[in-house]
Amino acid sequence: MGNCLTVGPNEALVVSGGCCGSDTKSYIVGGWAWTWWLVTNSQRLSLEIMTLQPRCEDVETAEGVAITVTGVAQVKVMTDHDLLAVACEQFLGKSIRDIKAVLLQTLEGHLRSILGTLTVEQIYQDRDQFAKLVRDVAAPDVGRMGIEILSFTIKDVYDKLDYLSSLGKTQIAAVQRDADIGVAEAERDAGIREAECKKEMMDVKFLADTKMADSKRELELQKAAFNQEVNTKKAESQLAYELQAAKEQQKIRLEEIEIQVVQRKKEITIEEKEIDRMEKELIATVKRPAEAQAYSMQQLAEGQKMKTVLIAQAEAEKIKRIGEAEASSIGAVGKAEAEKMRLKAEAYQQYGEAAQTALVLEALPKITSKVAAPLAKTNEIVILSGEGSRVTGEVSRLLAELPVSINALTGVDLTKMPLLQKLASAEA
Repeated sequence: MGNCLTVGPNEALVVSGGCCGSDTKSYIVGGWAWTWWLVTNSQRLSLEIMTLQPRCEDVETAEGVAITVTGVAQVKVMTDHDLLAVACEQFLGKSIRDIKAVLLQTLEGHLRSILGTLTVEQIYQDRDQFAKLVRDVAAPDVGRMGIEILSFTIKDVYDKLDYLSSLGKTQIAAVQRDADIGVAEAERDAGIREAECKKEMMDVKFLADTKMADSKRELELQKAAFNQEVNTKKAESQLAYELQAAKEQQKIRLEEIEIQVVQRKKEITIEEKEIDRMEKELIATVKRPAEAQAYSMQQLAEGQKMKTVLIAQAEAEKIKRIGEAEASSIGAVGKAEAEKMRLKAEAYQQYGEAAQTALVLEALPKITSKVAAPLAKTNEIVILSGEGSRVTGEVSRLLAELPVSINALTGVDLTKMPLLQKLASAEA
């Protein structure tokens, strides 16, 4: 017995072996096959696209510049019967990783050999041509393995000595210079062309404006002629209409005046009656109440005035009484003081020197207290003198100056009083 095997379009089924030692091989893509047990072998090979990234580091170019190039290749097993047989012969039983490793080494070898024949400028500036060259050189070798290179592109090119960046700076400067020149030339050409177009436009515009002005002038002239004729007819008809209308209006106005005269007479009669009614109404509603209110306010004002006058008179009488009482009191006090002074004067005149002496004696304690007030706070008085008679002399001098001070303060000369003269003579 056996099995029925099927494969999709992305795989190739290889059936080998058979009865009686057969060496026939069958290659089925997207179909089915029958396999016998024990005598038939079946294997599968993937037909899907494989992506390879060949990379050559520090490879010297034709000028001796070491660069690193990375490419991307898309490859797959070809489905042609003979080439599929070759691929199955070489890769059947291997994994996808092993197949990729073989193809990657092949592509890297060809890439390295081609880099040695080209300059850096050729590789960097024309990557498509470089990739096409690699694809053309490597295609026969991988083709003999039953593999087809679908695409090959250069992914990256760089070096460790900044050779490419320096080259790029030169190219950038040159491109920028050419671009600036091109922009300037384009702007110049655009300005010239714009000026020419504006001139042509203005010429056409002036010509069109002239024609339009001529046409407009002719139109306005014709319209003016038509309007003049129309306005003349309108004016004639309007004058005739206004004349007739004025006549009719005059008749209507006369009739309206007659009507207004009659209406005015009736209105005058009505107004006279209304005036009489309003006068009577005003007398009843305004004049009489106003007179009553005025009389009432007059009476109230007179009463308020009388009240105010009486209050003012009472206040004046009160102030007058108080003033008289205070004046009488002050007069009585003054009279008493005057009488007291008169009696003192008579007594002083009667007693003479004795009374003056009494006054002086009464005033001496007060004078002494005022004089001694500053000395009351003094604990001790020291008179510096080397002689005992000198101290006595100082005390005598102070006592001798005392009457002079009292005379200056009170006007009384103690030295002329008989009593003090007697005391002085006695002490002497």
